[in-house]
Parts: sequence; structure tokens; C-alpha cells
Amino acid sequence: MYARAKRHKGVTLDVWPGFVDALATLLIVMIFALMIFVVSQIYLSDALQGSQKGLESLQAKLHEISKLLQIEKTKNSDLTTSYKTSKESEALKSKMVSDLTQQLSASKVSLEQQTQLTQTAQIDLDSLKQQIEELNQKLQALNNSLQIAETLTTQQKIIIDDLDKKLSAALVQKVEDLEKYRSEFFGKLKELLENRSDVRVVGDRFVFQSEVLFPSASATLGTEGEAKLKQLAQTLKEISAKMPTDLKWVLRVDGHTDNIPIHTEKFDSNWELSAARAISVIKFLMKEGIPAQHLAAAGFGEFHPIERGADEARNRRIELKLDQR
Repeated sequence: MYARAKRHKGVTLDVWPGFVDALATLLIVMIFALMIFVVSQIYLSDALQGSQKGLESLQAKLHEISKLLQIEKTKNSDLTTSYKTSKESEALKSKMVSDLTQQLSASKVSLEQQTQLTQTAQIDLDSLKQQIEELNQKLQALNNSLQIAETLTTQQKIIIDDLDKKLSAALVQKVEDLEKYRSEFFGKLKELLENRSDVRVVGDRFVFQSEVLFPSASATLGTEGEAKLKQLAQTLKEISAKMPTDLKWVLRVDGHTDNIPIHTEKFDSNWELSAARAISVIKFLMKEGIPAQHLAAAGFGEFHPIERGADEARNRRIELKLDQR
């Protein structure tokens, strides 16, 4: 107050000591606050360290619990797997038992069927034995029949050989008979038609030149040709009257032409002309009383000449041959 009274009176006062006091007071307050802060920090640090240690302890416990939980999960998984395996094993065993039961039932059925088949097979076997016995008896009978047949065959062969010899001899005789009548037939024809150059004998055939019987390119008999064929028919009837009835003879009439092609309204080729001429001779002989079963006609065209060269006239001919059927 003394100081304040002096300032009020305009007297200059010394404020330094007051400032120093304030500053000291402030300093004390700050130190006190600092100390409180430090102490607080120390307590806080201890508390934080304790919390950290607690947290670490809790983390360690949590880790252990996690391990234990993992172990429990593994055990649980193993138990689950074991349970499932056990269930599957039981199901597999059940299926196996079921399959075995079915197989056993099937085996029983198969055994029953096999037994029935065996009984049936036994019956069939007995039947087969009986059939074999019957077949053996038949075979024995066939063997006996075969021996008898062989004996008969030997006898029949002897008979057949004898008949064959007789048949051959008969055929030879027939041929000789036909040859005899053929010679007589041709001999008489030669007497009737001797000294004619247009009628001749060639081997076993009597040959008329076509000009004697037919006009050129025609199959109609001329007057001279009919006269010659009448003589031939009369001679053939006389000879055939002497022939045995069992002698199968036939007079074959073959027509031949030269190699000059022909193509007319009536004859398309030498085939038709030669065949038509042979048929005309056959028809005339039938009209003269020669039986049709003893006559045959054939046309050869120009394909069987008796001469080749310039003289084609000799190839135009009618050939007569007394033959055996």
C-alpha cells in the first residue's frame, strides 16, 4: 500500500521486486504442474506398461485358446471323418451283405435250374443211347443189305457186260445191215443214173448237181429234177421194203450253194436257199410215198464246199445219204 500510495502521488515506484515475485510464483506453479505431469506420466507409463503386459498376456492366452480351438477343430474333423467313414463302411457292409444275399439267392435258383437241366440231360442221354442202339441195329441191317447188294451188283455187272457185248454186236450187225442196203441202194441208183457227169457218188453220199433239180436261184423242182427224184424214190421204196422193221434208217438230204451271195425277196441268203432246196426234195419224196420219219433235211449254205477255186458250180449240189438214226 505504501508503494501504491507513492505511485498515486506521482512518485516513481520500483516494480522489479513484484515482477520477480510474480515470476517466481509462476515458476513454482509451472514446476508444480511439471512435477504433476511427470508423476502423471510415470503413473501413466506404469499403467500403460501394465496394460501392455496384460494385453500381451491376453494375446498369449488368446493364441493358446486359438491353438486349443484348432486342435478341437481337428479332433472334430477327425471325428466327423471317422463317423462318415464308419457310416460309409456300414453302408458298404450293408450293400455287400445285400449283394451276397442276392448272389446266394441267384445261386440257389441256378442250382435248382442246373439240377433240372441235369435231370433233363440224363433223360436225353438215355434217349440218345436208345437211338444209338437203334441206329446200330439199322446200320447192321444196312451192312447186311449192302453185302447182298454188292453180290447182286457183281451179278448185275456180269449181266450188263454181257448185254453190252450183245448190244455192241447188235449195233455192229445193224450197221452192217444198213451198209448192205446202202450199197444196194447206191448200186441201183448208179445203174439208173449211169453215164451222167452231173450225178455222182462221193464217199457214202449220192450227189446231184443243183442244176439237175432246180432252176438258178430257185427252190422249185424242175421237170427233169422230179423225174430223177421219182427214180430215186422208187429205188428207195424197193430197198426199204427189204429192210428189217427194227432197222432205224433215215435218208438225209443236205442242200449246198456256191459262195456267190444271194439276196432276193424270197431268199435273204444262201442259208435260206440251201435249206429250202433240201426241204423241197423231202416234200417230193414224201409225196412219192417215203415215210416222213425216214427223211431229214439240212441246209449248209456255201460253208461246206467240195472244191475251192474258179469252178464254184460243183459246190451247188444236193447230197443224199442213207444213215442210221
